[in-house]
Amino acid sequence: MHPGFLLSRAAGALVIVCGAGAAHAQVNVTLSPAQPAVGRGDNVLVSVTLTNTSNTVQHLLRWRTPQQVLEAPLFEVQRDGQPVRYLGRRIKRAAPGPADYLQLAPGAALTHTVELSRFYEMTITGNYTIRYRSPAMPSPGTTVGAVVGELASNPVTIWIDGRLPRGSRTTILPEAAAPATGFANCSNAQQEHLVTAIDAGRAMAADSQTYLTSGAPYGARYAMWFGAQDAARGAKVVANVTAIKDAFENKPLKIDCDCDEPYFAYVYPARPYTVWVCKAFWAAAATGTDSRGGTLLHELSHFDMVAATDDHVYGQAAAAEMARSAPQRAINNADSYEYFGENTPRQATAAKTAGE
Repeated sequence: MHPGFLLSRAAGALVIVCGAGAAHAQVNVTLSPAQPAVGRGDNVLVSVTLTNTSNTVQHLLRWRTPQQVLEAPLFEVQRDGQPVRYLGRRIKRAAPGPADYLQLAPGAALTHTVELSRFYEMTITGNYTIRYRSPAMPSPGTTVGAVVGELASNPVTIWIDGRLPRGSRTTILPEAAAPATGFANCSNAQQEHLVTAIDAGRAMAADSQTYLTSGAPYGARYAMWFGAQDAARGAKVVANVTAIKDAFENKPLKIDCDCDEPYFAYVYPARPYTVWVCKAFWAAAATGTDSRGGTLLHELSHFDMVAATDDHVYGQAAAAEMARSAPQRAINNADSYEYFGENTPRQATAAKTAGE
């Protein structure tokens, strides 16, 4: 019998520890795997059920409950006794308010199935022990009723026949092994649009570098987005634009379409060179202000290995004002590089008139 089958039938329930204002609150957590062993390339599915066993309504933070897309490391995972890394999002949020809580009525249950291999490093063969654990996060001064504290389940074990052999230390491939351009979770139609967007962003970066190395880089176009002439700041802009152009042309860019958020796109700066594109991206044109091509340029600038830009401000009006009032911040602002590359409204004629 496969070793995974011997251990993986355990599924437990554990009464949570409640917040200070809910001394008698009880929510049971049951965790169960969809199957005790999974083959290479199969999804790792677990079902989490939260049941209110008390006689009062309980309030749970939405982002601390299981969802299809995890927004926090809600599971403790070990492979053969060693911790497994969480690879999902870590999000800065404001302090939670009443709208951030779910109400769980007495006797009610909330069940979600989560595919874990998207969010945890699970490509190495082995026995994986999984436990749902969500720490207590009550909001001080919240007006909601009984607030649930820590959520925890008993562990379950799943045997995973992974892509890498048992005992491997890492699942991260060397950069050179990645394709020049790759797509994940993207339909054929989306890939066609993305090829056009990548070409547009690459052309913007090349045009930006040509402008900056033309011998007279401090014309109207530069001033619009990076402010008054300054040799040190100008050199930084040139270096950043050169790095962005190099990322388009020589790095293993990957676009992931698995995002249903309202914004344009996002990246993890320490994880080059993957860009997640979201709803606003698909509503944009290939070129022009806040375009698909410009969005990719914006996101590539964020990578620590490229330009390590920040998001000081968003939008053309705010970026132009920052160039006038705080050019030292403008040269580190991602939107400033995007608008410089998109060049709409076009500044080339005005720049030559200014003596370029």
